[in-house]
Amino acid sequence: MKVIKVKNQQEGGKVAFDLFKEALAGGAKVLGLATGSTPISFYNEVVNSDLDLSNLTSINLDEYVGLDGTSDQSYRYFMQSHLFDAKPLKETFVPDGKAKDLAAYVKEYDKIIDAHPIDWQVLGLGQNGHIGFNEPGTSTDMTTHVVDLQESTIKANARFFEKESDVPRQAISMGIASIMKSKQLIVMAWGAEKAEAVKKMIEGPVTIDLPASILQTRDNVTVIIDEAAASKLSN
Repeated sequence: MKVIKVKNQQEGGKVAFDLFKEALAGGAKVLGLATGSTPISFYNEVVNSDLDLSNLTSINLDEYVGLDGTSDQSYRYFMQSHLFDAKPLKETFVPDGKAKDLAAYVKEYDKIIDAHPIDWQVLGLGQNGHIGFNEPGTSTDMTTHVVDLQESTIKANARFFEKESDVPRQAISMGIASIMKSKQLIVMAWGAEKAEAVKKMIEGPVTIDLPASILQTRDNVTVIIDEAAASKLSN
């Protein structure tokens, strides 16, 4: 695990963009993408660049159950607004929150991931240490699955909705085992509210109680954090 500390989210987005260009130069063709406020500075750098993404494929980590791409709170809508509309890709896969048979659908999403091995995976970090929507207690052997969101995650995401009761209680998420297959993983975290999770991810024991701690076991992980998120690290 390599840790890069930056001044703020904007600088972090630039660092992630530089790593992205290196990955493309190295032949990366399949991107694993994340949503939420964390990767926005990175996506802004991509959108404002002259990069052509038309030969790339992307696979997103997750989607809320019950929302489709027409909902402005869905992750498909987020990706269209922040990246895909400005920089079209060859193929884009985002979980279908409206799938009628969720048990069957998650198996189909696993097939998509297996057919398109991820070269470069973007991850945010939840305040409770989740990656994707893999909440504390999730087995590291888990592939794509339906998640019951914890109250801490619902409260953290309520800022994107009109009221907390509007936040879906379930999501489809790429599993930890699927995420860890990626050839390169880029984790970003900003702000003091992420500091405890950052400390446990980097310096704490590897445990399913802090899903992101599994990243300690790999050399292909780069963590980009701002000064506030790094504030509780001992070194």
